[in-house]
Amino acid sequence: MTIHVKNMVCNRCITVVEQELKSLGLHPEKIALGEVELKETSLSEDQQKQLDAALIKNGFERIDDRKARIIEHVKNTIIQKIHHTDRVSRKFNWSKVLADEAHYEYNYLSNLFSSMEGITLEQYIIRQKIERVKELLFYDELTLSEIADKLGYSSVAHLSAQFKKLTGLTPSELKKSRAIEHPRKPLDAVS
Repeated sequence: MTIHVKNMVCNRCITVVEQELKSLGLHPEKIALGEVELKETSLSEDQQKQLDAALIKNGFERIDDRKARIIEHVKNTIIQKIHHTDRVSRKFNWSKVLADEAHYEYNYLSNLFSSMEGITLEQYIIRQKIERVKELLFYDELTLSEIADKLGYSSVAHLSAQFKKLTGLTPSELKKSRAIEHPRKPLDAVS
């Protein structure tokens, strides 16, 4: 049985969901971002209610709607590629990758995403990249040029322009300020 879970964005999320499932006496066979495969073939209504309560308590939500599952899969793919890989190539073709991963035409995914999320897929990708830039700036281990290369930007100027447009600050200004009024967002809150 497969369960789809909203807001799973990192390995800690996988660990938390696994612990909750086991505490409910369920048997997860495989857990990935946004998706859980259980040994159980079905859940009773009581088990579903307990599972929903446990997930909500931890900031997650079970997804029943097919379109919502597609959107969550697209978001998880984007987060995985931006936040959990070493480098995004400049030649990275988001439309092909997302279509291949979700098994739908990119135009369908793009229109569905925009209608359900209120922003375009391109805007979502840019926002995720900017959150990753913030993270890397706070670690202070890479130069801005290395960050631009790591995230597939054609230049530091391109990265800086997108960063300023979204945050109101240049990357250098944010790095200097480390201000509380410019905190990083949790990945599931980026929209």
